Amino acid sequence: MKNVKVLGTGCANCKNTVKLLEEVAKAKGVDIQLEKLEDLQDIMRYGVMSTPGVVIDGKVVHAGGVPGRNKIESWFL
Repeated sequence: MKNVKVLGTGCANCKNTVKLLEEVAKAKGVDIQLEKLEDLQDIMRYGVMSTPGVVIDGKVVHAGGVPGRNKIESWFL
């Protein structure tokens, strides 16, 4: 199981990122535990200055804009 966090204040890009992560994980048969962090102090702890940010297993893998489907698929190999 992968621990996935989406960092963002709840904007449309953040919601689209959550949706894409869920879709890709389901399509690839990957079990994820998805958490949304919307508190600015929590987001800043990861050093993310541009949202949405994505953290997988404690590592920031993306920040700023909705990640592409191909990029997300590479995280779930």
